[in-house]
Amino acid sequence: MAEAARNDLRTEKIIGFAIEVHRQLGPGLLESAYEECLNYELKEAGIDFRRQVALPVVYKSIRLDCGYRLDFVVEDRLILELKTVERLLPIHEAQMLTYMKLSGIGVGLLLNFNTPVLKVGFEGCCSEAANFSVALILRHCSAGLARKISYQ
Repeated sequence: MAEAARNDLRTEKIIGFAIEVHRQLGPGLLESAYEECLNYELKEAGIDFRRQVALPVVYKSIRLDCGYRLDFVVEDRLILELKTVERLLPIHEAQMLTYMKLSGIGVGLLLNFNTPVLKVGFEGCCSEAANFSVALILRHCSAGLARKISYQ
């Protein structure tokens, strides 16, 4: 299977799991509840992922543990960050872009579970340097589900 198609399928599955979790729980819970349920869905699907992954900051070639954690890293190719906020703000996008830059992972999904319908809370992040599922992110852009943002 072509890499882009596999990336699209992986991202579509994860979005589907997130929608299912949101349908079952609705908005208004703490982020940890959605994280635990999404953890269950990913395990049940047999998807390779890591949870609460430490993300060091490299400053002048020194790795510093500043306490940053990625909610999920899926197949070492996708960062999945969960939020439960009134609305996604530019700081959330900046956070995701920084996580992408520091980790070297070129695709990220930022999911806000505190919305009446989960699709309102999707943001898609793809670095221009990465060759990942840009088509899927762009397809979601045209459907109003996400938008492409990139870092330099």
